[in-house]
Amino acid sequence: MNGANGMLTLVSCAFFMGLVAWISYVKTRGEVATRDGYFLAGRGLTAVFIAGSMLLTNLSAEQLIGLNGSAYGFNLSSMGWEVTAAVATVCMAFIFLPRYLAGAFTTLPEFLNDRFDGSVRALSAALFMVGYGLITIPSVLYAGSIAVLQLFDVPTLLGISYAQALVVTIITIGCIGALYAVFGGLRAVAVSDTLNGLGLLVVGLAVPVLGLMALGDGSLGEGLHTVANTQTQKLNAIGGADDPTPFATLFTGMVFANLFYWCTNQYVIQRTLAAKSLAEGQKGVLFSGFFKVLVPFLMMLPGVIAYHLYGGPDAAGGLTSIDLAYPRLIADVLPNYAMGFFLAVLLGAVFSSFNSLLNSAATLFCLDVYLPYRSRQNKRVLSDDGLLRVARRTSIVIALFSFVVAPLLQFAPDGLWQVIRVFTGFYNIPIVAIVIVGLFTTRVPALGPKLVIGFHLVAYGLLQFVFKDVVNLHFLHLYAILFVLEIGILLVTGYLRPRSRPWTYSTTHVVAMDPWVYRMPCAVTLLSCVVALYLVFSPIGLVGGLSQAFWPLLLVLGIVNIAVWSRSVARSASDGAANQE
Repeated sequence: MNGANGMLTLVSCAFFMGLVAWISYVKTRGEVATRDGYFLAGRGLTAVFIAGSMLLTNLSAEQLIGLNGSAYGFNLSSMGWEVTAAVATVCMAFIFLPRYLAGAFTTLPEFLNDRFDGSVRALSAALFMVGYGLITIPSVLYAGSIAVLQLFDVPTLLGISYAQALVVTIITIGCIGALYAVFGGLRAVAVSDTLNGLGLLVVGLAVPVLGLMALGDGSLGEGLHTVANTQTQKLNAIGGADDPTPFATLFTGMVFANLFYWCTNQYVIQRTLAAKSLAEGQKGVLFSGFFKVLVPFLMMLPGVIAYHLYGGPDAAGGLTSIDLAYPRLIADVLPNYAMGFFLAVLLGAVFSSFNSLLNSAATLFCLDVYLPYRSRQNKRVLSDDGLLRVARRTSIVIALFSFVVAPLLQFAPDGLWQVIRVFTGFYNIPIVAIVIVGLFTTRVPALGPKLVIGFHLVAYGLLQFVFKDVVNLHFLHLYAILFVLEIGILLVTGYLRPRSRPWTYSTTHVVAMDPWVYRMPCAVTLLSCVVALYLVFSPIGLVGGLSQAFWPLLLVLGIVNIAVWSRSVARSASDGAANQE
């Protein structure tokens, strides 16, 4: 990138980021003066902002680079992480969200306090905060910075070494991202996420289109024909044992990993807890599921295109690393005037995950650690202004800590993905097991979650660091085994040492709790899209040529959806007429 192009990139990037910041400021001015305004956006988020914020909180630079790299080096099997998330969003909309909103909970540990006791609340908050502070937040900063360094020659632009450029990029991204979380609260995070999400969709659609045109010598149709008919094994989403995501894992640990992320992970669910109503929350969650279904086209198809353009990793002239597939394609197909916009969108995705994590970490500390501590010490009730000062200071401290930890991740012996995978496993499975049992039982005591957390930390640590070579299982299968064991521990504890009085669910009608009238047909369509994608990217579909069963199966899915939607629309019209009478 020459000097003129580099300056154009930086100026256009700064313009778009400034526009997003200005709109976010206008939309949130004067609305973060209370604790509900800061932590939960005044419980006023609509479906568009919930979906946009959930999408961009989830999608970041590591997906852009990693998923396209996986498609380039292997096949589409890794889409299981993204596409099957739609199933978890359905569970969130129908099972978890109505219960969270009915109880007017601000955090997940607050629900666990209501269901069990304060010590379970403290333990769960500690698990989240340690995981966020040591791994999740620094990894977001590190991955985003690496993506920027791969796509744009920052050391040359600034005249510094790679290590210096990495630190400068981390601090720059971190400081800008922290501004939203520290001063704007959740509403500013949600607004900026939605705007950046629109940018991500534009770029996400433009890159594969331009890539296909490059593959087809200017013809989009020819490019599509090449991808669909040449070396179609690259389009296979049915992963084998040697692929990054074996197909069998979709039905074991993948289920629980997705349930944790979309239904119990504080920094993801916090925007749903801020929903204006149950109906808006359900719409937002389900809409985010539809965006996840688009991920193979936006974040994996470019990797397949790169394979056809440059050859595989083992071919002469192929890329030296699979993680270079997306950066190389971007550099080749995007015009210079669009690079600034792309950089802004990339940084926006990083900002989204970073500031969401900061806001959630501050929320957990203030509401689940600091306020209960003050209450135990019989100190005076803290005003909203005082609590917001604590939240902002907490965010600043966590941000500064992440600036120190993030550069150290470059020395991880097995790479960033391995670090994230290993350390997330220390808290995801016990959390989702405790929440599920907490929601659907009434007699399991607080002792159960304490035993499960202790058991998981010890068992998972031993399996990962001591007996890793002995227990030769895919980590997702390991998740499933531990989940079953921990559910068993909870139920046995409830049988042997039941609560003296059954837990009763108390509702607080803070927001309207009428469900969305079209939630069921929307969920059916979403799940049908998941099935259809796996039909398309399988030996039944494009892999090896369309089989005779392909079109009949798609027809069945279409008929089911038409029937469900017709029934739902008719019922809604009937209910509307009855209400008018």
